[in-house]
Amino acid sequence: MKKLILALLISMSVQAWSQDTLVLGFGEYLGYVKKYHPVVKQANLSIDMAQANVMKARGGFDPKVEVDYSRKEFKGSEYYDLLNATFKIPTWYGIELKANFEQNEGEFVNPERFVPDDGLYSAGVSFSLGKGFLMNERMATLKKAKFFREQTAAEREIIVNEILYEASLAYFKWLRAYNEVKVFDDILGNALQRLNGVKRSAEAGDRATIDTVEAKISYQDRSLSLEQARVKFMKRSLELSNFLWLQDNIPLELQADVVPSDDIETEIDITLNVTGQPLNAFSLETHPKLRSIDRKIDGLKIDRRLKGNRLLPVVDLNYNFVTATPELTSSFNTAEYKGGLRFVMPLFLRKERGEYKLSSLKVTDAEYARTSTELSLRNKITALFNELESFEVQNTLIADIVSNYEQMLRAEERKFTLGESSIFLVNTREQKLIESRLKQLEIQNKFLDTKARLFNTLVLPAENI
Repeated sequence: MKKLILALLISMSVQAWSQDTLVLGFGEYLGYVKKYHPVVKQANLSIDMAQANVMKARGGFDPKVEVDYSRKEFKGSEYYDLLNATFKIPTWYGIELKANFEQNEGEFVNPERFVPDDGLYSAGVSFSLGKGFLMNERMATLKKAKFFREQTAAEREIIVNEILYEASLAYFKWLRAYNEVKVFDDILGNALQRLNGVKRSAEAGDRATIDTVEAKISYQDRSLSLEQARVKFMKRSLELSNFLWLQDNIPLELQADVVPSDDIETEIDITLNVTGQPLNAFSLETHPKLRSIDRKIDGLKIDRRLKGNRLLPVVDLNYNFVTATPELTSSFNTAEYKGGLRFVMPLFLRKERGEYKLSSLKVTDAEYARTSTELSLRNKITALFNELESFEVQNTLIADIVSNYEQMLRAEERKFTLGESSIFLVNTREQKLIESRLKQLEIQNKFLDTKARLFNTLVLPAENI
């Protein structure tokens, strides 16, 4: 059943490799990781959470309706019946627009609460001229929420890039293990053919019987290596399965008849888009890590402005026109009003000055971290470009070495057929060829890993996946 599910999943890009195998391409594999892996889904949730925080912060500027009503009756007397209804509109710079209706009745109402029988209407404004004017809690919370949303978006790119990088390494290990199986499978066929030939020669009396023992040992050694390679390939297949999921968070197990692509170097260039561009084509200004730090610094600067604003005295003013006939515009005049002033000033401001200094130090610390991160990224990217250039040379050299060892083996086998060589020399030549092929696979794996590390370091957008 799982084999059928996986076959359906990869039917868009999987090609027939042989009658019994299916090819899982690198690009399509990463496509499923990006779409269905739980960590990627979790990273997407962080964007929604950041957006919810922005909405929450904007709630500080929502208009409000407040109704305060209280009444007291005791032993047949109405002590008081108080109604105060207010509509408030908070604005950006600590200014609050307000409309109010007040109606107070009763035998024991405080004289300052006396209003006309039909109630008293007022409309006005309250604002701060000192602390809370240029920066206040509502403004700071909303600005920091917006910066946090942008920071979260950058961190989401980093998380998705990291899981794609880890998935790429798993694919490369799986590819290397698969190619090692093919190397030993090919060699085993040659060893078996050689063993049969030596047996026939020994039976005909053309070769010593001991040669069959040496040929058999060689065949058994190749069989052992092949079995070990198969076990390693199975292990790498299970590791690769850790990154394969279905839409409903159901993990998949990679089947034995699924194999990697044999054109990986072309696929990785198209999928990760890390080659074909010079070093100076990549700009660090838009790098997600630096963008994340920049948004963090912006948030700390807002916090510093808020702490600096607290060094100012509290100077709160409010002014309201009052009237008993709000339907008449002319009834609002400056001679009838309700206003107030509130002034608060700490004498030493030690708490406020300490908080401001701490916030300034946090900004400086974050700026140092950004400078260090930028330099580290720049040097790491340069080193990776140099590594890629070196691996291109190494791939050319190891390909020539493998070709030369193949020629040496064929020449030794011809000499062995003519009776001018020994099974020992043939096995030695073959062992050198095996070592060179395994070395070639190792270099290829390191080359692919370096490309993936460059993709991970640059945190390139996964647009081609």
